[in-house]
Amino acid sequence: MTDQSVVVMGLPESGKTTFLAALWHLVSEDEVACKLKYVTLKAGNVDHLHEIASRWREAKKQERTSVSGDKIVSMVLKTERGEPQTITFPDVAGEAFQQMWERRECDEAVAEWLKAPGVLLFVHADKIVTPRWVVVEKILAEALDVERETKEVIDWSPGLAPTQVQLTDLLQLLQSAPLNVGPRRLAIILSAWDKAAKLELTPETYLAKKLPMLSQFLKHGLNPLWELRVYGISAQGGEYDDKNSSLPEAKRLREVSLPSERIQVVYANNTSHDLTEPLQWLLMQSPP
Repeated sequence: MTDQSVVVMGLPESGKTTFLAALWHLVSEDEVACKLKYVTLKAGNVDHLHEIASRWREAKKQERTSVSGDKIVSMVLKTERGEPQTITFPDVAGEAFQQMWERRECDEAVAEWLKAPGVLLFVHADKIVTPRWVVVEKILAEALDVERETKEVIDWSPGLAPTQVQLTDLLQLLQSAPLNVGPRRLAIILSAWDKAAKLELTPETYLAKKLPMLSQFLKHGLNPLWELRVYGISAQGGEYDDKNSSLPEAKRLREVSLPSERIQVVYANNTSHDLTEPLQWLLMQSPP
């Protein structure tokens, strides 16, 4: 049996916990064909996994992972050839990664997890904060006949930086000491892909269009020993109920006979329901 470690990264509300909930349902219920099959849970709170999977099945939004509530999940999965693989990944609050950007600080435990050879980097496709250009703001204000407020001065802070700036910096940190561990595999997960699918773009093209700076970094600034894939994933399948609303879309999702079929995984022009596909790729032996 081989042990592999995968770190799950992403800014707050990027879809990490929803992915874990859908993955646990997928591998434990065995409703659709998957590249990796569940064998056993080695570490992790099974009650927590059942709870988040239950909310996922009921099409209810997940509770936010607290900063102090990071959880390690380690499970044994077997490949299509029957080879057992132990995959370990932490369910870490997005604030831990935001803190690395804003305060240049990193918890020691998180730093150790960040040395994993496999990286899942989550980007919420529908919550990308883009740069705001003064000239564009002016044109829009004039077109809408809105008077722009010019008296209030807002001090800049790192938290105001666009999404692609923060993510590019996080990847640069992974390539610098003490987090640099040499060759890795990086799977970028564009979560909430159902929101982006209407544009009829591949995940890689969508990333280049919506996050051009990050895309350029991945092409020209990423360690040449790293391998990259970009996936579009809809782990929910649509809009979920929250504490204050009940949505028709959530009702429709609850009526799907096989919940696993709500999942959409897109790589290049291929589509499946298999959330283990990016994990299987991350577990493959890296080139020398």
